[in-house]
Amino acid sequence: MATKQKHIGLVMNDGYLEPFEDAIRGRHDHALWKLNQLTRNGKKTLSDFANGHEYYGLHKTARGWVFREWAPNATELYLVGDFNDWSETVKYRAKRIEGTGNWELKLSEKAMKHGDLYKMRVHWNGGEGERIPAWCRRVVQDEATKIFSAQVWNPEPYKWRKSRFKPDVSPLLIYECHIGMGQDAEKVGSYTEFKDNILPRIVKDGYNCIQIMAIQEHPYYGSFGYHVSSFFAASSRFGTPEELKALIDAAHQQGVAVIMDIVHSHAVKNEVEGLGNLAGDPNQYFYPGDRHEHPAWDSLCFDYGKDDVIHFLLSNCKYWLTEFHFDGFRFDGVTSMLYYSHGLGEAFCNYGDYFNGHQDDNAICYLTLANLLIHEVNKHSITIAEEVSGMPGLAAKFVDGGMGFDYRMAMNIPDFWIKTIKELPDEAWKPSSIFWEVKNRRADERTISYCESHDQALVGDKTIIFRLIDADMYWHFKTGDENDLVHRGIALHKMIRLVTAAAINGGYLNFMGNEFGHPEWIDFPREGNGWSYKYARRQWNLVDNLELDYHYLGEFDRAMLGVIKSEKDFNKTPVQEVWHNDGDQILAFMRGDLIFVFNFSPTHSYADYGFLVPIGAYDVVLNTDAKVFGGNGLADDAVTHLTNYDPLYSDVRKEWLKLYIPARSAVVLKKN
Repeated sequence: MATKQKHIGLVMNDGYLEPFEDAIRGRHDHALWKLNQLTRNGKKTLSDFANGHEYYGLHKTARGWVFREWAPNATELYLVGDFNDWSETVKYRAKRIEGTGNWELKLSEKAMKHGDLYKMRVHWNGGEGERIPAWCRRVVQDEATKIFSAQVWNPEPYKWRKSRFKPDVSPLLIYECHIGMGQDAEKVGSYTEFKDNILPRIVKDGYNCIQIMAIQEHPYYGSFGYHVSSFFAASSRFGTPEELKALIDAAHQQGVAVIMDIVHSHAVKNEVEGLGNLAGDPNQYFYPGDRHEHPAWDSLCFDYGKDDVIHFLLSNCKYWLTEFHFDGFRFDGVTSMLYYSHGLGEAFCNYGDYFNGHQDDNAICYLTLANLLIHEVNKHSITIAEEVSGMPGLAAKFVDGGMGFDYRMAMNIPDFWIKTIKELPDEAWKPSSIFWEVKNRRADERTISYCESHDQALVGDKTIIFRLIDADMYWHFKTGDENDLVHRGIALHKMIRLVTAAAINGGYLNFMGNEFGHPEWIDFPREGNGWSYKYARRQWNLVDNLELDYHYLGEFDRAMLGVIKSEKDFNKTPVQEVWHNDGDQILAFMRGDLIFVFNFSPTHSYADYGFLVPIGAYDVVLNTDAKVFGGNGLADDAVTHLTNYDPLYSDVRKEWLKLYIPARSAVVLKKN
């Protein structure tokens, strides 16, 4: 008699997925089949397969220079540059490697030198054009002509001061940042300036990870780095590759992990700078037909069904890990990769919407392989999926039928806060809804919670602080000159952050400047603003000025992270509800020895409000209403709170903890 097949892990963890188990197994088996194909059934590793960056591109060897490029549609291929007066010459003509789509050129050591500018000149049936090589590691832009060129780059190898690093993920506290707009000055900031000026702030604030945007080279600065042209080139706008390595090295020396916002969901349409038409075949890297262009992003969509494209992208992951010692990646636009529709116009109301045949199995396979590779290269690597649809299994283990991400972004939370602030009066804020939203996640998948990211800070949108206070930030944000709207905004800004961070099950993310309520939106230089850098920067002088209210929010953020880190294995402590009452607008929950209490009422303060908690003595370790954080200081936080005996609950070893909870405030207590 045949035995019943054991359910795959995803289904074991969530019985509602059972009707879709065949689809889940199909995806798993597809990835396993492709893995075996690429590794020749285990004769080599996936890491061995992902070494394209060591073969393709321009490399200095003991015998001179070697250049290789995958260009199957080309009929001729030359290197042109400073070394040959930008003209096609026999010496710099590449040869096609027989039986392949690869081209190779070997040159003497004197044929080019460090710093020379160059491009490929590619011929194909019916056309020709100058191109930057796809595997190029260094791209620079001429300030006068704005033309991009590849650059020969062969400096002294960077000497790492800290060659090995293990990220602290208990919990992961991420500072999302952008190098170029990281300075106070109206300009493009550098890797070195960020290392010297901003990294110390991040360390002092208590974050243990930075997530850097816009690293891969992109032609248009205002794209925020999401329209990538050269996937292996660290953006030269911010400095040299060695200066980026020095930044990462410095972060590691101070215990801060560095992850990269990697863009494998699409590519810029540019042909000269990018991959749009590298050798006369617009579909070399990208899907043909209706799937070629992204309908919303004006970009091109990778064909994840091609082994050569998978090779390119997997090698890209390994390159950034090994060459620059990045600790992992936040994968951008995962929703766009998962669905033929890119997730546009879809509601995703039930599980059937994730398994209806409208998913791109090639992309799902690639993402699974990428996670396997990244963790093979460095078992301590961090991978995060930016995904809005809620696809089950995204951050579940591969062996369980998942795609293998370590975390997924809890994108429901910022949407919830925006909707709440915009649509509900303060007296209608329901603690039950808030509590549900900040802990609404799959039990077998870890998440990165956040109140707002760079998305909410962009021009045309509003940050939380600006939604709460708006223009009064400009007129009443001086200490002693606050009006009611400012007091409300400061109070809720702290409470929103605290309830979100306190309920995490993986990590917490903040975009730089938002922790202290940066007042300006982000607007990169463009024709519409006179190419101004005024809003493409962070005004650190505001938080440093003790006469302004920004420093209150900055101090609170630092204290909040300190409290979270004070509880050992915070992620592993369950979020246990103590009490909620929507009428009173009171919420209380526990994590380990910490009790978080919130009063969202705008008008009602409560004396001797009681909660049943484990017997003991509790000290206040954080109070949003403390004067040091811009509050009213209505409670005496020096008092140790003792629980009160109640014979009705003696069998459960709980007693009453009674507190004074001012309106629109929150307090955290720790058991002695």
